[in-house]
Amino acid sequence: MNKMIKNLESRLPLIYKASLFVLSVVLIVFLFPRQASFKYEFTQGRPWLDEDLIAPFDFAIQKSPDEIKKEETDVMAGFIPFFTFDSDVFANVVEYSMIDLNEKWEKRSLIDDFSEYNKAYNEKFLKQILDSIYSKGIIFIDESFEKQYKETSLRLIKGQVAETRETSDFYTIIEAYEYIRKSIGNSNGVAKKLIKEILEKKITHNVFYNDEFTQKAKQTALDNISPTRGMIQQGERIISKGELITAEKFRILDSYRSEYNKQTGDSVWFAYLLAGQVMLVSFAMIVLALFLKTFRRDVFANNRKVILILLTVCIMVFFTSLTLNYDIKLLNIVPVCLVPIITRAFFDNRLALHVHIITIILIGFLVPRSFEFVFMQFIAGIIAILSLVSLRKRVQLFIAVGWIILSYSAIYFGLNLLQGNQPSDMDIMVFARFGISGILTLFAYPLIFLLEKLFGLNTDFSLLELSDINSPLLRDMSLKAPGTFQHSLQVANLAEEAIFKIGGNSLLVRTGALYHDIGKMESPLYFTENQHSEYNPHDELTNEESAEIIIGHVIDGIEKARKHNLPEYIIDFIRTHHGTSTARYFYSKELISNPDKEVSKQPFLYSGPCPYDRETAVLMMADAVEAASRSLKNPDEASIEELVEQIIDGQVNDKQFANANITFRDITKIKDIFKRRLMNIFHVRISYPSM
Repeated sequence: MNKMIKNLESRLPLIYKASLFVLSVVLIVFLFPRQASFKYEFTQGRPWLDEDLIAPFDFAIQKSPDEIKKEETDVMAGFIPFFTFDSDVFANVVEYSMIDLNEKWEKRSLIDDFSEYNKAYNEKFLKQILDSIYSKGIIFIDESFEKQYKETSLRLIKGQVAETRETSDFYTIIEAYEYIRKSIGNSNGVAKKLIKEILEKKITHNVFYNDEFTQKAKQTALDNISPTRGMIQQGERIISKGELITAEKFRILDSYRSEYNKQTGDSVWFAYLLAGQVMLVSFAMIVLALFLKTFRRDVFANNRKVILILLTVCIMVFFTSLTLNYDIKLLNIVPVCLVPIITRAFFDNRLALHVHIITIILIGFLVPRSFEFVFMQFIAGIIAILSLVSLRKRVQLFIAVGWIILSYSAIYFGLNLLQGNQPSDMDIMVFARFGISGILTLFAYPLIFLLEKLFGLNTDFSLLELSDINSPLLRDMSLKAPGTFQHSLQVANLAEEAIFKIGGNSLLVRTGALYHDIGKMESPLYFTENQHSEYNPHDELTNEESAEIIIGHVIDGIEKARKHNLPEYIIDFIRTHHGTSTARYFYSKELISNPDKEVSKQPFLYSGPCPYDRETAVLMMADAVEAASRSLKNPDEASIEELVEQIIDGQVNDKQFANANITFRDITKIKDIFKRRLMNIFHVRISYPSM
């Protein structure tokens, strides 16, 4: 059981790393479309570049938006509006007219000879006029209706029946007045005038526009427009290779694509689709993991670096997916080249290219015309990496962006010519979107700065700032410990040249060398390079006390570095530059002073840790060699060679480089560089063998 638990614990780092890649697969697959990707790409007016296309199933030919719009316009142009015949109006008008007639008749009967017989006759006459008018109907038509409907036809709803009529079949209110006047005639009789007066006041419309019914009928008519026309049968040839894609062929192909996407959207197809997406994304992530494990073990071993790489890939896929969902035309503004630029800033060219390739392949599953997209981004990414071989000047980022925009434009231009387009046919807005993409790529600089802080990693940008010898901390060291400052400069030169030769981050090792001895500022006179007289404060201390001060400069340096917010990767140089070695001078003095006593080595040991990579290992060698070279009274070729060999071999034998990825071949090259550099410093002539 204990063995199983220990075995599990030993595998926890690998399990954690695997979970990072699995999580990335899940996130990327989540961003993928939920329907199968249509594999054909086509454009109206261009030839069909694929093999003959045979219909795998029956499908209807979809009408184009213009066709549907025309049919809708035709339907609306010939549409007949609905009117309602209100039969209650006639009864109400008759009732109120009779009441009015009776009231006025009674008043007039007191003055004139208005008999009951005449009253009955005039009531009958009034009803006849109203019956004639309302049996035909008085229509109400406002100006807005006349503007909307040019036709004179209408559908009259009368009870449960609707019949087609003409507007001329009805009276207008003015025509009704005319009918009343004609019916009464020019009689000057009081009764006739009374009837005329009553009718002109009481009559009103009884045929009205029914907007609710009309709108429902309109919508029904529009809904009845068929979105399709004709069918393509299974096995029927849709288009042949090389055939020109006419407007009709384009409609058929577009209909086939729509039906394909529809049929692949059911649950069975979705399961297959999801399985395919998971497989493809997993393969891509496995390739990335294998590349890191095989060629960049240092990156693979560092979880923060792995997370940074995976985060960069996932975020770029996310923003591309977001852009496509918003507007496919904006695809060209996505700054895909941020991926190689950011990766290059933290790592190297080869890793940047590999991560970029993985990213654009994954995005290729999302975008239309994936070959053109991947080709364009692949070339632009390579150009971005080549233009950023060194990131020691910020202006290089602007130059790189210029090359990226130029490469995008040139590739787009070339692809259009290849497809048979004339320059005048090309969309000028595409070039504008390339420019916007380039401007967005400039955000690489603040993003790199942010990622540096989040992940505690280094880039050339931050190292350039830190390596400025006019920075407050280095200026303070040059004033308080000038000898140490000069020593640090010499160590920086030695280490930088050595790393440049064997491979590594030369700017990082130079920056680390400048800060590795900042702890000596706390007690500068206790270090020989800062002593300018015969007085030595160590003469007043015991060997253990002296060793404690000398060894303590590492701890003091770490504290001072943290106080000044130096990044951890610089503090690592301070922490490891003496490894677990011994303060030999004072340990040897203690042995000589106590020949008959067993001397404990512990008070004279540095606390470590030992160097863990090439840069920290080279700094340790350069620091020890430069410091020891100052003790040479008569430096010559032989003494310098002996010194370098002795010091570095001693460190190797002391297993100070056991944790660093450095080879004996590298160490031999480093020795040769140190010897040559020290002979140049001390102006030693190289002795040539006699001929």
